[in-house]
Amino acid sequence: MVAEAWKGVIVPVIAPFTPDGKLDLQSFRTVVQSLLDQGVHGLVVGGTTGECPTVRWEEVRRMTEVALELRADRNITVIVGTGSNDTSEAVRLTKKARSIGADGALVVTPYYNRPSAAGVLEHYKRVADTGLPIVAYHIPYRTGLTLTPEELSAVLDIEGIVGIKESSGGIRNFIELGGRTDKALLCGDDLYFYAALTCGASGGMLASAHIGADRFVNVYEAYAKRRVKDAKAAFDELVPLIKLLFAEPNPAPIKWMLMQTGRIRSDAVRLPITPITSELRQRLEPFVHSYR
Repeated sequence: MVAEAWKGVIVPVIAPFTPDGKLDLQSFRTVVQSLLDQGVHGLVVGGTTGECPTVRWEEVRRMTEVALELRADRNITVIVGTGSNDTSEAVRLTKKARSIGADGALVVTPYYNRPSAAGVLEHYKRVADTGLPIVAYHIPYRTGLTLTPEELSAVLDIEGIVGIKESSGGIRNFIELGGRTDKALLCGDDLYFYAALTCGASGGMLASAHIGADRFVNVYEAYAKRRVKDAKAAFDELVPLIKLLFAEPNPAPIKWMLMQTGRIRSDAVRLPITPITSELRQRLEPFVHSYR
């Protein structure tokens, strides 16, 4: 049975910046508090939505400390992104995450260098040896590496791997893996969240849940209580906004919405990500009032 720590709606949190590009911890605190108040089950700090390629470890550390402080004694899982295509670097970062009190680490499959399946397994074994619970992250369109269901199952069999964030653009792997493992299967493709739940997903790591987090929580909780029609109806209402939040590179649309709804002071991003276009702003504006 999947442990409660790896179930539900887990939000990969943005890294807010000031207009001149510095980390805005006050806005980060506001975003995290809002997510906690809306009932999310977990947070990821330093993931892709947190612009990890352009955020330094010291910034990740400071954000993680804030998340842990605000979490306090709530049953909320705080996960840190520690992935790298250099195994020794992934191990180093995972050890750092453990040292600051993270509950787990999100570790993407090695990207760009495209290792063999054997290399991927050894990579995860080394990271899992740190003793921090590991959620593997399978996202082929970003990494250039697609694992088969059999290879994903082998990753899940590694001691210390507690689950997989599955973002391969469909539900096939949820169908294939659902009967093979009792570890967490987390949906990372927001548009497939409801469908993944019907195929055995234990929850989702959902960037779009920054906006209307309580509505995503309602989808999960309704489905968990077998109120399937209610869950589907609630999710269908979210679909138009989800599509717009990924119409341009993540997390720029999310940051714009968070600024418009008063949760962050600036929608600044770090290059090579750029702010959203005026066209997308016009398409998002009708949603601002209902998600304020």
